[in-house]
Amino acid sequence: MTSQASALKLSSRMQQVSTSMTVAIAQRARVLQQQGRKIINMASGELDFDTPAAICAGAVEAIHAGATRYTNVAGLPALKEAVCRKLLTDNKLTYQPGEVIVGTGAKQLIFNAFLATIDPGDEVLIPAPYWVSYPDMVKIAGGTPVIVPATSNTDFKLTAESLKQHINGNTRWLILNSPGNPSGAVYSREEYQALAKALQQWPQVLILSDEIYEYLCWDREFISFAEAVPELFARTLTLNGVSKSYAMTGWRIGYAAGPQSLIDAMTTLQGQSTSNPSSVSQMAALTALNGDRDFLPQWCEILRHRREGAVARLQRSSCLHIAAPAGAFYLFVDCQKALNRATADGQQLQSDLQLASYLLEHAGVATVPGSAFGLPGHLRLTFSLADQDVFTACENIVSVLETLQ
Repeated sequence: MTSQASALKLSSRMQQVSTSMTVAIAQRARVLQQQGRKIINMASGELDFDTPAAICAGAVEAIHAGATRYTNVAGLPALKEAVCRKLLTDNKLTYQPGEVIVGTGAKQLIFNAFLATIDPGDEVLIPAPYWVSYPDMVKIAGGTPVIVPATSNTDFKLTAESLKQHINGNTRWLILNSPGNPSGAVYSREEYQALAKALQQWPQVLILSDEIYEYLCWDREFISFAEAVPELFARTLTLNGVSKSYAMTGWRIGYAAGPQSLIDAMTTLQGQSTSNPSSVSQMAALTALNGDRDFLPQWCEILRHRREGAVARLQRSSCLHIAAPAGAFYLFVDCQKALNRATADGQQLQSDLQLASYLLEHAGVATVPGSAFGLPGHLRLTFSLADQDVFTACENIVSVLETLQ
């Protein structure tokens, strides 16, 4: 067994992929839970609400109707048509079904897009803080991720000036995520238009607009990138799905719309990898997109209450700096004042990872270090948990931080 294991050679590609720094925290959280400890998981990336009953009923009906076989690789025609209607109605974007692809979650579609377009030497601009998977997906595709810091001074958003400093002839993609994970940042029309001016002289650059949190906006109105800058419509891949806003993370359905040549290439890749996404999940997504969203106002009111309560509690700590996010369901908390302080037993907390580990052990709260998102000195906390869990977790964090010396 040992000789066989030592003979296994992994590809050089795998040497480019990093293991998430949050794995150790997640494993430790499970150990503590197994020991009977109460651990509040503020590290998750999904709503605690159940998928609406009407959507589940649509899936059950589809099963009984025999909709359990292969579909077209790029998705059911009816679902692609529903996506086109959604984009036209909500975002004033006109797409034909041939310009739409449905995949096994938005993550797969990003992979498809990068694999279809990136060659060695190509660069992808990624504003930080960023969703943890963006850089590794670029690396797997053979490209080079170029991280562009976006701090709280710009509300964690990319500016035209910063874009101009990093864009060059090797740039292939610019990733924009609004509302953002982990920051909750929401771009305005004017901010998108400023970025568009900087992009005009670089015609080879494609724009990936990740809009998966579209319906979860609190203080700013959502606008799609392609709607704000129609002159870049032909260079934009608009990415969305049903996971976040419909509480359908486990159904694994995302969709993308963009230039037909790109969609065709992504479809070819999908045909040689996963093939079509789950037929039953597609039918559930069809029910979601064709139905009303009467559940959303109530959900958003609950989330808004949690956001405000969490922010108010965390602001009581002199170690933390936090502003209420404009969208999504995350708090991106500046914890730099808590670093380099000592615990009761003399341990120096020198990084956000060490702080996250300490909070897990002593506050019973699982968080994600900002380092995982490309911006150290922060913690990401999810407020998509039951009200009392959110509030108790924040109070526990504040209490533990007050013991630091």
